[in-house]
Amino acid sequence: MEALTISEVARRAGIRTSTIRYYESIDVLPQPQRVSGRRIYDAAVLERLAFIQVTQKLGFSLNEIQLLFHTQEDQTPLSERWQALANQKIVEMEGLIRQAVDVKELLIEGLRCGCTNLFDCMDCVVTNYYEPTHL
Repeated sequence: MEALTISEVARRAGIRTSTIRYYESIDVLPQPQRVSGRRIYDAAVLERLAFIQVTQKLGFSLNEIQLLFHTQEDQTPLSERWQALANQKIVEMEGLIRQAVDVKELLIEGLRCGCTNLFDCMDCVVTNYYEPTHL
């Protein structure tokens, strides 16, 4: 197995060493071996860091990622924890998509505004926002 220093892990993962230490402190990364006080990592840590980066891009918080890595009291398998969190995230994303579509429609409606001054235009935007379709 390839042994890596924290600097090497950070360089390969494209993150700061402080991020690695933080991930260790919140138990998203396991504590590494220490040799003469220096952290030494197995190359497998790079896969875990890649997973963390991808899940963050998917909108998962570090708290949610922690839930994936830590066995719950009921010993739920990782695959089941992943499916449960992914399904929750899909519901969240659907809500965000609906909200984004509403905002887009409101902006498009605002572009159609023929008002000649800001106060009339603001009135159009507020009126359109409070229509039942946007509540």
